[in-house]
Amino acid sequence: MNIKDLQKKQAAEAAIEYIKSDMVVGLGTGSTVSYFLDALAKSDRRIVGVTTSKVTSEHCAALKIPIIDIDEVDHIDVTIDGADEVDTYLNGIKGGGAALLMEKIVAKNSKENIWIVDSSKVHDTLGSFPLPVEVIPYGSGQLLRQFTDKGLFPKLRRSQIDNQPVITDAGHYIIDCHMTTINNPYALADYFESQVGVVEHGLFLNICDRVIIGGETIQIQERQQNQMGIK
Repeated sequence: MNIKDLQKKQAAEAAIEYIKSDMVVGLGTGSTVSYFLDALAKSDRRIVGVTTSKVTSEHCAALKIPIIDIDEVDHIDVTIDGADEVDTYLNGIKGGGAALLMEKIVAKNSKENIWIVDSSKVHDTLGSFPLPVEVIPYGSGQLLRQFTDKGLFPKLRRSQIDNQPVITDAGHYIIDCHMTTINNPYALADYFESQVGVVEHGLFLNICDRVIIGGETIQIQERQQNQMGIK
């Protein structure tokens, strides 16, 4: 196991301490969450999960972790998810696994959000990881042109297998914006939210309550209520 995978596993296992039996737990998507699911299945916690992707649902089924549809619960106690990048304000970029829409829906309906990451995901400022934007297929070429004119360096995400556009669980496309620095994530989020055809963006702002960073010594960072990340 390489260092990144080891740190992911360490963070995932540390997150178990925040889970109690009888909780409704949001279950994110990605390799770090896979380690969490494995640890959860081995633990004595008996929870009901709300999943954020078909991949996670299938993993839960294999581990015999019970899941329920989000519209059948009146609350989600805590969501455990990974992140592609996290800044010093605990804002983040998510969507590398093409599950950002469902991840944000679950996160927004959770009392608490905990992200589990390896140390390579933590940066002072967002932008190192391409920012995913979920869009409807119709008119996606127009959005690509608009994003290009905006200086966002967009690229339609394609499958490495057949070079066809990646289709999300909700039937949408993903446009990845390749920027190096996002100086004002809130302004950029407002821009995406004003564009017709954009379903959701991968900026998760003012959402995460706690980040667990794997390593020889587990680091836990908590968001302060006055942190905004506006520059």
